[in-house]
Amino acid sequence: MIFLSSTEPDDERRPESETMFQAEMSPQFSVVIPFYNEASFLPETLRSWLGQTRLPDEIVVVDNGSTDGSLDVCREHLDGFSGNVVYATDDRPGKVNALETGCRRASGRYLVFADADTYYPPHYLTLAEDLIRRTGDRTVAFMAQGAGNRPDRLMMRIRRAFYVSLSYILRKQSFTGGYGQVIRSDVLTNAGGFSERQWPYVLVDHEIMQRVLKYGDSLYHIDFWCIPSGRRKDRSKVRWTLPERLLYHITPFRLKDRFFYDFLGPRLAARGMTHLNLRDRSWE
Repeated sequence: MIFLSSTEPDDERRPESETMFQAEMSPQFSVVIPFYNEASFLPETLRSWLGQTRLPDEIVVVDNGSTDGSLDVCREHLDGFSGNVVYATDDRPGKVNALETGCRRASGRYLVFADADTYYPPHYLTLAEDLIRRTGDRTVAFMAQGAGNRPDRLMMRIRRAFYVSLSYILRKQSFTGGYGQVIRSDVLTNAGGFSERQWPYVLVDHEIMQRVLKYGDSLYHIDFWCIPSGRRKDRSKVRWTLPERLLYHITPFRLKDRFFYDFLGPRLAARGMTHLNLRDRSWE
């Protein structure tokens, strides 16, 4: 069974300058990988991208001030890659800054956001390309779920199917992390992109989708998944509380800006939960 979900188009918010998708065109994928001291994890992540059945057109790696030779690891593993490779650095601490630089350097029509400690299955871009061709310009973001270490287990498939089904009900919501987002680059630009000035807190992945979904649909698929590292056991400094999460899901989309910028942002600021917390390596 194939599960698809998309949100309703928001034509009133769609800018006139937005480029219409041509179904016959092959999408161009730029994989954007920000990292900070990930020399031990990057080899497997990069191998997963080089092993795609549909290779990326471009890989953009952004070193966010690493001191462990992570950028050299990238050069070693990406040597000989047939597509374009962009090696970028951003010494401003924080993932948001690295993402901002990566987006600015990427040239693809679709930006594929990847974490440096996440495995992406060989069918990842093949499926993304198929979904793009099937849905056309009304879909501006494709969302892969985290699948655990054994994605083919029945319980994991049921879990993914549940969230795909839930996305029909709770439209204009985000049910996945930044490790699994594929976003049209023109839409991301129109939405303001990643910016520390716009949102300097954790939950960057949810806040960016709040802005992106003003321009169109998102889509989930049961077989669109990846495997994030499970090394971060203590998530108290990088996640919201249960009441905040529940309020996010029940808040109507037209009020989501107020939820993020008038309610959640000040609460996260008071708890010191900025995107710099993502650099905390409590597992070491």
